[in-house]
Amino acid sequence: MQQYSNEYSSYQSDVEVQQGLNAYISKVFMWMFIGLAVTAFVAFTISNSYSIMVFLINNTLLFFGLLIGELILVSVLSRRIMKMQFQVAFGMFLLYAVLNGVTFSIIMIAYAAETIWSTFLITSVTFGIMALYGRFTRTDLTQFRSILFMGLIGVAILSLVNIFLKSSPLGWIISIVGLFVFLGLTAYDTQKLKDYYYSTDGQIELRKNLGVLGALALYLDFINLFLMLLRLFGRRK
Repeated sequence: MQQYSNEYSSYQSDVEVQQGLNAYISKVFMWMFIGLAVTAFVAFTISNSYSIMVFLINNTLLFFGLLIGELILVSVLSRRIMKMQFQVAFGMFLLYAVLNGVTFSIIMIAYAAETIWSTFLITSVTFGIMALYGRFTRTDLTQFRSILFMGLIGVAILSLVNIFLKSSPLGWIISIVGLFVFLGLTAYDTQKLKDYYYSTDGQIELRKNLGVLGALALYLDFINLFLMLLRLFGRRK
């Protein structure tokens, strides 16, 4: 009888752990969607303001300053996340989403509205499929980490080079490679949430902070998937 009692307790404990994990992952995705909503709202609002758009377009230094600000925020979040309070970490994530919304407003006026919406739907479906794969696959995706990050660095370097070359064929290659890189990173970053949860047992504040980092990673995966698909299939105005 004692054996059955122990087995039931073990089963109950496993169920509780899975429920906790599911709740944690759901919360991280909710934070990610909040970030996306903030970016979309800011981008839509600014793109519909003629005076603000003219100001942004005529101030190239400000635009690049915003990009540098985004890089600084990501760097600080990644390096200092362990020592931050949750409210500060989440606030920085939302600030990043706002800045990204400002830079995204340029894209909103460069592409036709129907193209943006159709690309958003395609991005949502592909992102969802890869996130589900990352959540439920038994394959350890960390074995692909070096390949994914090498691909990410390659895409970043080639994108910088192509700013000066302005080569359409190279742009297509970058977008295709980038598409596969960010599909892989979506699955990888989703699976990583399980590591965050299991490695922070009893450390609630740290777990929440790492959740913000996970939300940021997934947010970036979604944004970059959207950009790659938009460059491949988008119709410019």
